[in-house]
Amino acid sequence: MRRKIVLFIIIAICFLLQTTVFRALTFANIGPNLLIIVVSSFGLMRGKKEGLWVGFFCGLLIDIFFGFYLGGYALLYMYIGYINGLFKKRFYPDDIKLPMILIGSSDIVNNLMIYIVMFFMRSRFSFWYYFTSVILPEFVYTMVITIFLYFILLKINQKLEEHEKRRAIKFEL
Repeated sequence: MRRKIVLFIIIAICFLLQTTVFRALTFANIGPNLLIIVVSSFGLMRGKKEGLWVGFFCGLLIDIFFGFYLGGYALLYMYIGYINGLFKKRFYPDDIKLPMILIGSSDIVNNLMIYIVMFFMRSRFSFWYYFTSVILPEFVYTMVITIFLYFILLKINQKLEEHEKRRAIKFEL
């Protein structure tokens, strides 16, 4: 139960930061995608199931407040969380390379899917413009924020796991 409450608080804080503070700190009208960082990080640290659920709730928040269709972002973020969860066996807390690669590729895939659904299906084929003005700047900004936010999420996850292990030992006795 404690993990669920903490995850809810993390998702809410990151959503609020992404939609308020980082909207004011945009570069070329582009901000970082904090929810992709959360979904990818928890998918990687905790596995497919938790990545899927965190992705669903992050995507649902975006759908409710900004989406045109309810469920589109939820489905996309669920897949991103699930796919990141496949790499749990290769996860080492001290190594930042794998999380950076997964978060960066998740951000690019997210933006490519948005391009395909929102623009390409409407016969707007200016991919290079979209890539250079939206995808690439958001990728760079998200990677810079990832360096700081990932370690915060990692420490929170380690504290939760430590608490869960102590609680499990208490029940075994």
